[in-house]
Amino acid sequence: MNLVKNTTHQLPPRTAMEVFEMLPEGTLAEVINNTIYMSPAPSFQHQDIVGELAMHIRLFVNSNALGSCITAPVDVYFDGNNALQPDILFISKANLGIVKDGKIKGTPDLVIEVLSLDKKYDLEIKKAVYEKFGVKEYFVVEPFTKEVVSFYFDGKKYILQESKIGKLKSKLLKKTFAF
Repeated sequence: MNLVKNTTHQLPPRTAMEVFEMLPEGTLAEVINNTIYMSPAPSFQHQDIVGELAMHIRLFVNSNALGSCITAPVDVYFDGNNALQPDILFISKANLGIVKDGKIKGTPDLVIEVLSLDKKYDLEIKKAVYEKFGVKEYFVVEPFTKEVVSFYFDGKKYILQESKIGKLKSKLLKKTFAF
């Protein structure tokens, strides 16, 4: 009789990132400054805006061979303490090297977040991470009014631009997208 069990000991996770990486694929979770944030599925209006904007941007990006436009959920690893899931992101052709082993490990060129109930999360917490890591353009869209708040990175910090209703004006893509 064999009373010895063959067990392998796995150390418990020590950081939020280690816990995050153990979550099932598709989990709506992000790590910001080594803290895990989880959220419920987005609203219909949220997803409708994401789909429409992403369609316009993706068609433009693909037809002009500018890079890649992706929608959530996809993890963007900025560093060992920050992994976010932007609603829409654009990676320029010159920056596609940040896609490694099917993951985004680095800073996208453009990020769009469509607001959910916790507006502070997108307007302050996530914005601070995008600014820290130098995302060139950051847009926040209010799904019910279609107001677009635009931030452009000047090399040090974000500069707030004029808000527009139903129009997203990208200096990087040299295009205004109406939705």
